[in-house]
Amino acid sequence: MKGIEEFLGSVSDIVWGVPLLVLLVGTGVYLTIRLGFLQIRSLPYALKLAFSRNQDKKSDGDISHFQALMTASAATVGTGNIVGVATAIVLGGPGAVLWMWLAGLFGMATKYGEAILAVKYRVKDSEGNMSGGPMYYLEHGLKQKWLGVLFAIFGALAAFGIGNGTQAKAVADLMNDTFSIPFWLTGVALVLFAGAVIIGGIKWIGRVTAFFVPIMAAFYILGGLIVVILNINLVPEAFGTIFTAAFSGEAAVGGAVGAVIRYGIARGLFSNEAGLGSAPIAAAAAKTDMPGRQALVSMTQVLIDTFIICTITGLTIVMSGQWQDKSIEAGVLTSAAFETLLGGVGPYLITFGLLFFATSTILGWGYYGEKCFQYLFKSQAAVKGYRTVFVLFIFVGATASLDAVWTLADILNGLMAIPNLIGLLGLSGIIIFETKRFNQKVKEERAEKLEATRHAQ
Repeated sequence: MKGIEEFLGSVSDIVWGVPLLVLLVGTGVYLTIRLGFLQIRSLPYALKLAFSRNQDKKSDGDISHFQALMTASAATVGTGNIVGVATAIVLGGPGAVLWMWLAGLFGMATKYGEAILAVKYRVKDSEGNMSGGPMYYLEHGLKQKWLGVLFAIFGALAAFGIGNGTQAKAVADLMNDTFSIPFWLTGVALVLFAGAVIIGGIKWIGRVTAFFVPIMAAFYILGGLIVVILNINLVPEAFGTIFTAAFSGEAAVGGAVGAVIRYGIARGLFSNEAGLGSAPIAAAAAKTDMPGRQALVSMTQVLIDTFIICTITGLTIVMSGQWQDKSIEAGVLTSAAFETLLGGVGPYLITFGLLFFATSTILGWGYYGEKCFQYLFKSQAAVKGYRTVFVLFIFVGATASLDAVWTLADILNGLMAIPNLIGLLGLSGIIIFETKRFNQKVKEERAEKLEATRHAQ
């Protein structure tokens, strides 16, 4: 078994090596340039769309813009926001945080492009629900069904790792360490909760995440802000350390600047999943009249994930100075940092934050996995079977130690990204066309609104 784990570890290092990271970031840079830095220019309007109460209820789709955003956020805001950021700092030093931000900036353009294609090429299934994502735009847009099949296979299997077992294990370990709750009991509780939501399909998942995700995000953000405010004198030095270390490899493993860049970009992209192809599956279910409208909403997910939540984690770790203690493992570094700055309450804040984040990820990835499975087998009975197996596997993840399975899931995540990025680059012309079409629509809407206001006066 040890030999298998070592082999899979080597394969994972190859898959998530420099070529894939260059492809991920390069795609974001390419789309950013072609879109004229849309993620900066259109961010205020995107946030307005995302959190507007006047959701488009008449258009095709299963859930609102906000519910689609929260479903995608539920899947991405997980252990990567706490443990993943800590791992980046342990391996790459505090400078990795800056490269995480840069990856997030260009990742916003990638998310935008993914969502446009997901909505444009979505289809209705036999029950009238929307189905979309990379497998559909690879088949119907790029005309390469084999790439869509590959993505769906990787996605359906990877969901058991990134979105199920690793999350359940993190929760079970934490509950056992903090409250001495048996692993099996945590497993049963997660199965019952997740099962009740996932079995209900996307409409139920959308309702639950729309309620659940804002609360959990606010809980962690508020806690982080309290830490920052109470230690405001440490903030300037922390930012100085981040910017200085980003261009020097002194604090990185092996002392190389390359390590700072690699781990910052890799963990940033792993956290927000830009380019992975997962989030557009949720975007495809949104009620929207034009692809560009939902694309702007989807883009804001990276802002929430990387620029707010990951920043709070990273800044707190650097402020505490605990990253310099090489005896502290990445898995507990964030907790140690919060304890240093906030006292005994700190570890409990991280415990409940991770509990909420990991549980929400299970819900989001349950939907991603079933849509990939549905694409492959075109059967509602098969989908229901997948849901059942997925929910039961939560218990396995919470109670068993399956390191080889988790490493395999990392490999599958990387393999998911490859066909998706090929689709984004190959269909970039469609992304630009739909963006121009949407911009024209917005101009017309504003002109009509202005004319209506004049008549009213």
